[in-house]
This record gives sequence, C-alpha cells and structure tokens, in this order.
Amino acid sequence: MGLALPFPARRPLGYEWLDDEPEFDPAVHLALEAPASVTYLEEFGYGPEDTVDVASPIAVSGPIRILSDEGAAVMLGTAQRLRPFRNTGGGRIENLVRCGCYRSRWLRDLCMSPDVTGLLCDVFEAEIAPHTMPVHLGHMNFEPSDPDAAVDKWHHDTLPLDYVMMVSDPATLDGGEFEYFVGTKAEAAELADAGLTPPRDRVVIPDFPGPGSAVALHGNMVVHRGAALRTPGERITMVNGYVSTDTSRDDQSRTVDLVPVDDHEVLYTEWARHAAWRARGRLDRLIDDLEFGIDPAAASAALTEAVGDVRRAIEEMNNDAPAEIHHYERSSG
Repeated sequence: MGLALPFPARRPLGYEWLDDEPEFDPAVHLALEAPASVTYLEEFGYGPEDTVDVASPIAVSGPIRILSDEGAAVMLGTAQRLRPFRNTGGGRIENLVRCGCYRSRWLRDLCMSPDVTGLLCDVFEAEIAPHTMPVHLGHMNFEPSDPDAAVDKWHHDTLPLDYVMMVSDPATLDGGEFEYFVGTKAEAAELADAGLTPPRDRVVIPDFPGPGSAVALHGNMVVHRGAALRTPGERITMVNGYVSTDTSRDDQSRTVDLVPVDDHEVLYTEWARHAAWRARGRLDRLIDDLEFGIDPAAASAALTEAVGDVRRAIEEMNNDAPAEIHHYERSSG
C-alpha cells in the first residue's frame, strides 16, 4: 500500500487555502470500522469476461465508519465552507464541488490518509491508492435547488473505485437516499433505452448509521444515484476516488466526460499526469519482463499497448466533439 502519485506540491491558479482550518489528526478525526459484509461483482450478474482486468472483485460494501464524531463535524463544516465553489455537473447533477483538496488542507489529508486507504485495501481485496487525479478526491454532491429533482441521476462513475460518505446526518433527511442497482451496466442501459429506471425490487438503500459513515463502491461497475428529497434539507455526500496500483489492469476511467464538468486549469494537467503514470508502470513492466525472440509485430504490439493510455488521452484531448457526462436516464427528469 502506498501512493500512486504524490499530491501536487503546487496548486493551480485561482485556488487558495481555507483559513483557520484544524490540522487533520487521524487519532482524533478517524474512527475506522470495517463493514459487516461485502458483495461481489458476480452477485450483480457480471461474468468472468467482464471482470478479468478490473481493479477489484468487490461491487459494494456494507456501511463503513470512517470519521469520529469530531471528524464528522469538521467534515460538515468544511463542506459548508466549500459550497460557494460549487459548479454544475455537465447535465447530470446540479450542485457539486470538485477540486476541494486544492482549497482545504484538512480535506486533502483525509482523502490521502494511509489509514483509510489501508482499510479500503482490505475491503476491496486489492492494492489501491488515492486517485492520481485530485479532481476525484473529496468530490462533494449537494442537494438540488429543484425540490422534485433527484440529487443525481442513475449513472456509473468516471473512475474505478471510491467510497460514498454521508456528510450531512442521514437521520435528519426525508428522502435523498443513496441507492444502487443490483445488476449490470448493460441491464441498466437496456432499461434506459426502454425509458425505464432500475426496478425497486432490485434497488438497495444502505442504512448509514450517521454522518462520517460510507460505503465502498466499485463506482465504474455499479449503477447508482442520489434520490430526490421529499422534504427540503441540506443533503451533502463526499466521494473519494481510488485506483489500482497495478497499471496492467483496465483504467476503468472516462476522463473525457469531465471536460464539461471540471476546471480546465486543473483537468488537462491531471489527465496528462495520470496517463503518464499508467504508461510508466506499463513500460517498466515491459523493460523488466519482455522476453528475447519476439518478432517485430509482437514488439510493436507490446509498445503500443504500453502507451495505450497516452495515445487515447491525446486523441480525446484533441477531439473537438462536445463531451457530456453519461447517465442512464433518457428523459430530462
């Protein structure tokens, strides 16, 4: 367990630290408790051909306690202070905050915490690290202005692994549940094409015991959403992203979807760093493991595969076609 990439030493232009923040102290702010259970991707209907190169065999966990009562209070205060920096989610979600770890040292240190990462390695049964793109660290979702709108549409994430934390106290909310579909992405797409959403008998609503609790989620594989509030209230969740440290596995990312969402001052630098990190790991493996006796076709194929993430990033960065973040609801609602 370790860092895939260190957090950038410099912040992008226009980002200033919040003042008067407490220093993150794991002994004070964390109260880590493992989940009582986990559910595997195969239980969602995924076959071996769907999961051979993914970051983890786990689909979702039961509730995990991450923050102590004091940590949960700091997390709520931090989210409230970051709320003015919210932006829209490219047509999928109305109010979210990205890049919060460039503004809050406390949030950055929580999201990069080796203690939390160690627990999640055990939960996901995989060697993982905080995501190499800090736009995916400390992402926050807030309630929409329209009281009848869902907090977020049915979707799967643009990154492989994460946890979804309740920042506001779920006991104070009427509605706004975090929900996930026990099924595959292909099934969700078929339902969406028919104008349907996941049937209620295949939707699970985790029972979060309080603020600072979370579920570990294979975000790229599990279709989920934040439901509408029945009564107006402050509803905040925080999502922290992770990557497999094994760069031979599938990237499981749709970074191009972030173009209409994220600050371009930040996004393209992070995207390039992530692609370079992936290629470096694959090239190092090629240097160490490539055998003698291969022909030109095999050698060129090995090199092409090693730099595939870089080639794809270049193509997507230079594509002028408009990008939009994907979801599984075909209507405007």
